[in-house]
Amino acid sequence: MTSILKADNIQDADGNNIINESSNTITIGASGDTTNIIGTLQNDGVAVANTPAFSVFLGSTQTLTTNTWTKLNLDNEIYDTNNAFASYKFTVPSGEGGKYLFVYSLGTSSLTSSTHGAIRLYKNGSAVDGSFTRSYPNQTTGAYPDKSMVLSLAAADYIELYGQHNKGSDATVSTSDTFLSGHKLIGV
Repeated sequence: MTSILKADNIQDADGNNIINESSNTITIGASGDTTNIIGTLQNDGVAVANTPAFSVFLGSTQTLTTNTWTKLNLDNEIYDTNNAFASYKFTVPSGEGGKYLFVYSLGTSSLTSSTHGAIRLYKNGSAVDGSFTRSYPNQTTGAYPDKSMVLSLAAADYIELYGQHNKGSDATVSTSDTFLSGHKLIGV
């Protein structure tokens, strides 16, 4: 036996609408209400969440040759919701195109005295964004460029992180300050 309940409004005991249907739009709650979702919120059968999401960092030191853009070997995952980060790059999974927020940083503690460190975000093999930081004269703490950016991506697009410096000799990239994190944005 199948039951059908037909109503335009469902109200609480005080007569306030808690579910309202009008012109094929369903409104749950009212301004100022708190709506708790138990389970998974979905849109057309797909979970609504800021995923895919990942956060990776450089797990062991890496040496960069002076004045050379070098792909950073981000090899330690903190999380990777869709297993989309591999071979030092994030690849947008099938069906997950959209806008993504990326946050990234390069730790170059071995740069001193008026040298610079630079970082670039690459999309499909081409630089799309970057940051540059110069160390101060007589400084011994290095240069730490960092940045964030929103990119529109399609399935199979990939993101990589590159670093560069002008020390005049090889420089070591510090592990704890070199990272890339990203996630898909919802609602944009």
